[in-house]
Amino acid sequence: MSRPFVPSPNVASIKESATIAVSQRAKALRAAGRAIIDLGAGEPDFDTPAFILEATKAALDAGATRYTAVDGILPLREEIAAAATRRRAGREAAIAAADVVVSTGSKQSLQNATFALFGPGDDVLLPVPSWVSYFEMVGLARARAVEVPGDASRGLKVTPALLEQYATPRTRGLMLNSPSNPTGAVYPADELRAITDLAAARGWWVISDEIYGRITYTVPEAPSVLDVAASRDNLVVINGVAKAYAMTGFRIGWSIAPRAVSQAMTALQSHTTSNAATASQHAALAALTRTGEADAAVRAMVSEFRARRDSARGILSAIPGLELVEPDGAFYLFFKAPGGDGTAFATRLLEHEGVAVVPGAAFGTPEWVRASYAAARPDVDSAMRAIVRAWTA
Repeated sequence: MSRPFVPSPNVASIKESATIAVSQRAKALRAAGRAIIDLGAGEPDFDTPAFILEATKAALDAGATRYTAVDGILPLREEIAAAATRRRAGREAAIAAADVVVSTGSKQSLQNATFALFGPGDDVLLPVPSWVSYFEMVGLARARAVEVPGDASRGLKVTPALLEQYATPRTRGLMLNSPSNPTGAVYPADELRAITDLAAARGWWVISDEIYGRITYTVPEAPSVLDVAASRDNLVVINGVAKAYAMTGFRIGWSIAPRAVSQAMTALQSHTTSNAATASQHAALAALTRTGEADAAVRAMVSEFRARRDSARGILSAIPGLELVEPDGAFYLFFKAPGGDGTAFATRLLEHEGVAVVPGAAFGTPEWVRASYAAARPDVDSAMRAIVRAWTA
């Protein structure tokens, strides 16, 4: 006689990713014959640049089908380390390949870092709104996520004063994301410096998720904590190729951390996934080293994202008093829903207008809604007009 499944305490409290749930609901409605515009996913809609595909095929033809070192192929780690060293501008010894761990997407890099740094009894400060998976990652590490509400007058970003207000004697670190998912807000260098100075003074770890760093509209690239921190002794920097190079399916991310932390993350990864896909690592190496082709591809994507953003904002301007975070990076619009109920508005929008967006509750801000403009411009514009209609319905 079979026993009913009872989830272990390890997973009992995990919530399904809200962004994936929205996408699945949109796909189900589309399969049922509904015309659906999906603005829920955080995935560039562009094709992966041709030179990266060619490099992938060449790697496969050359036999890149076997295991690599757990922490990734050496040329890729060396390139990541060299780029990080340039950002440090000679403030310390060069960052080495041994400080880099290549993982199966930046999500695994974040999970590795969270597991390596935090555990039972630790508090981790999460500026909200925060990406949905940060909450679950901290919980899986059996630490406690402490939500720090962002300042609405500053694009829902946090300040050192806010972090100190919510800190406890058990605070062990914080997680940053700039450009932000879900808001698109970007922390300028002076704000990042103030936060890293506070963290260093208080002995906190900083996990900095910089996956959207190249998708910016006011500067060529968003500032990194590597640019501003006095020391990187308490920094774990996360990045990858998914967003900037339209390589989401290649599943390559990485971490840059102090040597002992990188060794701990490598040991953890050796018992979970081992190395990231070998051919994908070679594809990532091409994206990072063939800079002329890569930069041209990134510029073209960012230019189109900017055009979509500007068009979408223009349409939404028809809503009197709309509260919208200025999206200086990434590819999201984050706005306060009518009546302050993001879930109700997102449900109404999907069921009656055929537009999928993500309720802000997923990010710790239930009054808000996130709409991605990583979709064809006509679809984005149509969706924005549907939002205007739903607003006044």
